[in-house]
Amino acid sequence: MRTSLRVLAVAMLTLALGACGDDSPNDKAASQSPEEKAQATMCDARADIGKQLDDLKSLTPATVTKDGVTQSLDAIRKNLSDMSGALSDLSSERRSEVEAATKAFTSSVQEIKSQFLTSLSASDAKAVLVAALDQLAASYQKAFAPLKCS
Repeated sequence: MRTSLRVLAVAMLTLALGACGDDSPNDKAASQSPEEKAQATMCDARADIGKQLDDLKSLTPATVTKDGVTQSLDAIRKNLSDMSGALSDLSSERRSEVEAATKAFTSSVQEIKSQFLTSLSASDAKAVLVAALDQLAASYQKAFAPLKCS
């Protein structure tokens, strides 16, 4: 009987101690400064843009679909919006870096979009889209590679 009480006491103590010292993600987010939160937002958005572009780059003329491209482009647009929303909380140096990167990338997106819309026949659309997505990925690397996230 004493052994089972000891085991129960140790288990209860372990649970109680485990609940006390653990930093949950919500606790960490609450303790971050606005600049740290903005930095995290920027890094998360940058990483997701890269993921979306990798997904788009993996498309071939045989696998590309309007819905697939639209979903990824919408996610990229949301990420760029999230970055813009976080700018005011970044340090002035970091803000300048992020603004320059997003401006360069957005400009590249607009250029590719205008090329895509003006010079396509229906039969060439998928192949040109795949090439444009590769160009967009290269633009992302050039614009966002200098923005270091740890």
